[in-house]
Amino acid sequence: MQDSLFVDAGFEPLAARMRPGSLDDYVGQAHLVGPGKPLRRAIEQEQLHSMVLWGPPGVGKTTFARLLANVGNLSFETLSAVLSGVKDIRAVVDRAKLRKHSESRGTLLFVDEVHRFNRSQQDAFLPHIEDGTFIFVGATTENPSFELNSALLSRTRVYVLKQLGEQDILMLLRRVLEAPEGLAGRVVVSDEVLGLIAGAAGGDARRALNVLEVGADLAEPDDTGAARITPQNLEMVLQTSLRRFDKGGDIFYDQISALHKSVRGSDPDGSLYWLCRMLEGGCDPLYVARRLVRIASEDIGNADPRALRLALDAWDAQERLGSPEGDLALAQAVTYLALAPKSIGVYQAFNRCMADIRNEPDYEVPVHLRNAPTKLLKSLGHGDDYRYAHDEPGAFAAGECYLPEAIQGRRYYQPVNRGLEIKLADKRARLDEMNRSSDRQRYPPDKG
Repeated sequence: MQDSLFVDAGFEPLAARMRPGSLDDYVGQAHLVGPGKPLRRAIEQEQLHSMVLWGPPGVGKTTFARLLANVGNLSFETLSAVLSGVKDIRAVVDRAKLRKHSESRGTLLFVDEVHRFNRSQQDAFLPHIEDGTFIFVGATTENPSFELNSALLSRTRVYVLKQLGEQDILMLLRRVLEAPEGLAGRVVVSDEVLGLIAGAAGGDARRALNVLEVGADLAEPDDTGAARITPQNLEMVLQTSLRRFDKGGDIFYDQISALHKSVRGSDPDGSLYWLCRMLEGGCDPLYVARRLVRIASEDIGNADPRALRLALDAWDAQERLGSPEGDLALAQAVTYLALAPKSIGVYQAFNRCMADIRNEPDYEVPVHLRNAPTKLLKSLGHGDDYRYAHDEPGAFAAGECYLPEAIQGRRYYQPVNRGLEIKLADKRARLDEMNRSSDRQRYPPDKG
């Protein structure tokens, strides 16, 4: 076996070497830092503020905090709520104050696992957030509403970081393989193996990079001297039978595709077969559970709303019990989804609506639908002529419109003639007729 790629005691771990230097290099969280998003604009304009980053492990909370410090030209301080106490907080405060007054340089304080600090420890940050001693960035995997003091929450903004998708992980892995500071020229990995790593990472970028790093360390060199990572190397790293995912040419993505299409095709036996193939092959059952929730909304939708509830229950059972006990709940969900009536009405409606929102102007909220919590807003007519549906016959304000006037009458959701959607379609037809015959139409035809 080759000498280790990582034997140098001064060698930084791959995850540390590949930290992004700019927002454009940051992988994932496009809903927060994508082009034009408010948080990205605030960062680019150096209008940084204290915040709490809430999300699962490995989604880039620490990386994001370091990136904020770099962009804002701030000194970076970090505390771990697991290892630190009030004494450590005071020491950080003293350094930040000294830096602010003697160097005119700001500080960003990153507090990992902030929910592990008790109430008094959390309160210790409050005066220093208020007087600008530092920009506070807390990271937590727990719901801040339950785990953080209301006083701390009132002085920060909470941003939800989402689990990275497999495409995000693949993008990161390919970037590592191409970067000089990464593994460029030293490691060879096929697309198949990259897919296996991304699937096994479970949305955790740190885990994906660690698997790639250790896999390279265990790999044998090829004729060029580069380490070639194989499924067998990954099996040694992950201690799971990844080879089954490629048995007979059926790679992981083919198998999840086969499962999805079997459910969509209403074949419970085919669905159960591909579920068992994936579980026996070492696939993360929680990944399957997430896909079943997606299938329940995408392919069944309102034709049988119970499908989504059953998929979520199966996910919950798997999280509570683990394998093999929780696997049976997945099997129950898969067979039910396969035999449930099918509809892509919600899926198509969502896609059509999102496409319109991305491609059309940001229409203003109609005045009658606006909130009016103050006298000023009331004087501007906000909420005037709003018809409270519960005061109307049948709790339906016939003739009312809830879309911007420019797109009144547009239809997104079209129920199909299957399952519960038959009744939903009938009800919609009745409501449409009541709207057409009403003498109180919000935007009469001659006005539209």
